[in-house]
Parts: sequence; structure tokens; C-alpha cells
Amino acid sequence: MSASSSVYAFLGPQGTFTEAALLQVPDAAQSTRVPASNVNAALDKVRDGSVNAAMVPIENSVEGGVTATLDAIAGGGELRIIREVLVPISFVLVARPGVRLADVRRVSTHGHAWAQCRLWMDANIPSAEYVPGSSTAASAMGLLEEGCHYDAAICAPLIARDQPGLSVLAEDIGDNPEAVTRFILVSRPGVLPARTGADKTTLVVPLPEDRPGALMEILDQFASRGVNLSRIESRPTGQYLGDYFFSIDADGHVGDERMADALAGLHRISPATRFLGSYPRADMQAAPVEPHTADQAFQAARAWVAGIFRPADESAESGSPASPKA
Repeated sequence: MSASSSVYAFLGPQGTFTEAALLQVPDAAQSTRVPASNVNAALDKVRDGSVNAAMVPIENSVEGGVTATLDAIAGGGELRIIREVLVPISFVLVARPGVRLADVRRVSTHGHAWAQCRLWMDANIPSAEYVPGSSTAASAMGLLEEGCHYDAAICAPLIARDQPGLSVLAEDIGDNPEAVTRFILVSRPGVLPARTGADKTTLVVPLPEDRPGALMEILDQFASRGVNLSRIESRPTGQYLGDYFFSIDADGHVGDERMADALAGLHRISPATRFLGSYPRADMQAAPVEPHTADQAFQAARAWVAGIFRPADESAESGSPASPKA
């Protein structure tokens, strides 16, 4: 499909923070946007080719990794992350018109939203019961349905603004005003985004065996090559107790010599390592690179090793000292 006919999936329904993240993609506002009921459904639409790409949440500054996304992208048909988007997060408490704060007994929202508003809830309606929702928008829209079994919902201000049937009981109820959620745009494998100098690489690395030093061997592939890790989380594979994989974000692009060398080392240790993409950082902040881990240092080192195998006359022609004759 051409850019003008792009179709995007996102964790729905409409009005979620995920849709707000998708709208930061240059052509998304003019393209078809398809809400999905959960992360797996969104990614499956990418895998079966019914959409070009899907926007899903992967990390929150308060709650950490979004486990549904980490697990869904680690298995199944291979996918590629081609972009990341950061969205500042704020919340409002909404209810049907006529409901007062004192009337609220049950509140629905997504688990991550509830965790980010827990202190406010404890201070203002401590007796309120939490009702899990598939998304903040779904919980808010549920208030408009007949027979809704909760009194209020925590959602994005966008939902309250666009739905006249909802009344805002409280604004800015998040416990951390600096909260940010990171979203990723995922497509099928194809041409990698070009190196920008401020990139990120995401990997899934299974633990090859549970023994002392196994994780250290994985981490050393990055440390010895000067690659910084901005996120590392362990997740169970679901096969049996104690079987884990690591979800990793590393600073740099697979086109960087240090990153490519680290990935080669990882593959030797854990051949089932899955490359999920190299893409521009949303903040465009380049990671510092030590001189001995720069591309030129790797290239010079390879040239030096190659020179060891040259015949003596070639070494002499290149200006290298020849071995003394007996």
C-alpha cells in the first residue's frame, strides 16, 4: 500500500492515549485508523497484512514495561519497530451527569492508569473499588451503556471533551505530573529506518540456560562494546517455571559497528535472539560514544587483523616493517 492509502491499527477504542500517539505519525491523521480491542489483536492485524502498522504502548515512566506488548511482540511472526512516540499522560475522573464525587463507589480504568492515580484515589475516595478495564477509553465509554456496573472512570481529557454524556468530576488526578508513556509503531519486516545518530535498538534475548553467570554473559556483549542499555526486563516464556527471556532496549542502530558486533556476540550465546528493530529515538538525544567503540575503531581493528595474514612483501609495500631475515 502507498503512504496515501496507509491503514493503521491502534489499541482502542477511539480517544485512547494510543490513538493520540498514532496521530503524531505524519500521515496518520489522513489515513484509515482501526481500533483494536487489545495489543494482540492490533499486532495480529499487522501480521496478517490487513494494516500497514500498529501503534501500541510498550513502557510507562511510572509502571515500567507494558507486559502485554512485551509478550505479544516476543513471539509469533516476526515484527519490526519502526518508530517510537512519547506522550505526556494526564487523567480526569468522569461520570454520568448528576453523579457527585461522594456518590462514587466503583471506578473503572486500565490497570496502568489506576496505578498512576492511586494516591489521589486514596486521598479523595478511599473506599472506591477498582474495576479493571481494557483501556481508559473503554471504561469511560462503558459509562454510557445501559446497566453499567460502575459509577465513574479514569480516562484521558480527550474522551471527556468529545463525549457530551460524560461529566468531569476531577481533573489532573495523576500522582505524577511528569508521567510519560512510550508507544511503538510496529510493521512487518522490511527496510530498516536509516541511521540518525540518535537511535534505539530493541531485542528479545532468551536465557539459554539457568546457571550462574548466564545473564552476565549477555550483558557483557553490550558493556565490552560500549553499548548502553536504556531498558532491560525479564519476562517468563510461559513454557515452565524459571524459563525467561529478556526484553532489551539498547542505545544505537544495528548499522553501528559496536551494535552489530554486540548482536553477533549475542547470537553466539543465544541463537534464538530476536531482533525487533532499530529506529530513531523520540527525543533525538544521541548517546555518547567512547573513541575506542566508534565505527572507525572497529574498522581499524579489523584492518589490523587482516594485515597479520598478508604476505611479507605486501606488508613491506604497505609500509609495515618486515620480519628480519635469518
